[in-house]
Amino acid sequence: MKKMIFLLAFLLVLGTFLSAAPGGEKPRIGVLRFTNHTSAGWWSASVGNELSDMLVSELVSTKAFQVLDRKDLDAVMSEQDLGESGRVSAATKAKLGRIKGAKYIVAATVSSYEESTSGGGGGISVGGISLGGKKEKTYIACDLKVVDTETGEIVDTRTIEAESSGVGLGGGVSIGGVSLHGGGFEKTPAGKAIRGCVIYLADYLECSLTKGENDRCMKKWDKMDEDRKARTRGSIDIK
Repeated sequence: MKKMIFLLAFLLVLGTFLSAAPGGEKPRIGVLRFTNHTSAGWWSASVGNELSDMLVSELVSTKAFQVLDRKDLDAVMSEQDLGESGRVSAATKAKLGRIKGAKYIVAATVSSYEESTSGGGGGISVGGISLGGKKEKTYIACDLKVVDTETGEIVDTRTIEAESSGVGLGGGVSIGGVSLHGGGFEKTPAGKAIRGCVIYLADYLECSLTKGENDRCMKKWDKMDEDRKARTRGSIDIK
């Protein structure tokens, strides 16, 4: 009798756990091209796509999402069209009707960017990047928005910040048309702050979309957001 009661209690606990567990399918998300509302000198026509690619890579590395590539969708569709043309083996051709739809679309805007430089020595500036080995401190903020594709509703927003300090690029580095992946830019305080902000974006999305607002990971992000708002209020002089 005791064994039967124990078994029933075990099954009850197991059933409660399974009913509370999240669904097996990972959230399907797509990432839009980043936009910029600052005067950052490193911003160019291609940087929005580069930042989007960075975020896609970070999201994939979390293994928490199904990340859908919309930027190269034309190439995917061309491959499917080639398969339907009869020129590709039927056994290996890409099948139609299997492109997955995104549940969420992620959009991000660079909303604040600040650089402070200290230290002696002459220097030059190329494309908004200080050269000459001076000490630099960089701050960046991105406004994140998550949209439900079924309803069009904005289901989440968050401002994510990152800072980095260190020595700027050496005078021997040549930059023409600044790229986030070239010319040593990724090793500068600006490059590190940008990468750090993108990593934080991915971390926040993993917490928000896969663990939920009641998970303890959200307490950290809520505290960071409260601190950000307090700093902003403290910097405003209302007369």
